[in-house]
Amino acid sequence: MNVNIHESWKNILVDEFNRPYFRALTDFIKSEYKTHTCYPPGKQIFSAFEYCHFNDVKVVIIGQDPYHGVGQANGLSFSVNDGISHPPSLMNIFKEIETDLKIPYPKSGNLERWAKQGVLLLNATLTVRAHQAGSHQKKGWENFTDAVIRSISNKKSNVVFLLWGGFAKQKAKLIDAHKHQLLSSGHPSPLSANRGYWFGNKHFSKTNMYLAENGSKPIEW
Repeated sequence: MNVNIHESWKNILVDEFNRPYFRALTDFIKSEYKTHTCYPPGKQIFSAFEYCHFNDVKVVIIGQDPYHGVGQANGLSFSVNDGISHPPSLMNIFKEIETDLKIPYPKSGNLERWAKQGVLLLNATLTVRAHQAGSHQKKGWENFTDAVIRSISNKKSNVVFLLWGGFAKQKAKLIDAHKHQLLSSGHPSPLSANRGYWFGNKHFSKTNMYLAENGSKPIEW
């Protein structure tokens, strides 16, 4: 597995790469990509760490699994490649931004533009077998991404963690709430959003307000 990450993450994560679980995970992923169609493409597995450098992390958005449809996943949580129609959760994210910040709904669902501003778009599991949601869960990815969250919490301050839905909220225990801002709400999926647990959370304006108050440049959502 080609660990394609920006230099700034290497010292932070070097211990993880050397742990037995990560070696076993690497063997599993190599075998899966050889024998099945998996997403995202191999060179994009670590895109979140390539586009968002450790020193720049201001916001962390935690997803669960990459999209498992053709051409969707690009290594950034909730993001899809240019020209791909927006999945329902992403549509609801953009609708909330529209209402919250009064900015127009974007054409592209590619969130690379957020990542380059310091938004770490982190899925708990970084790979998936085509059309099989959750197929790479409990193989070691969660150990790795939990270590990422812990490192950000320990080594940085004034980061906004956006915890959407039950799964992401469980990650709160890894984060020092005295040093960071945790914003929780329902998941943007239609099931949760249509029950009133997503729309109106104003997480995007709240994030920018917190960043500005703590001397950071707000995100251009």
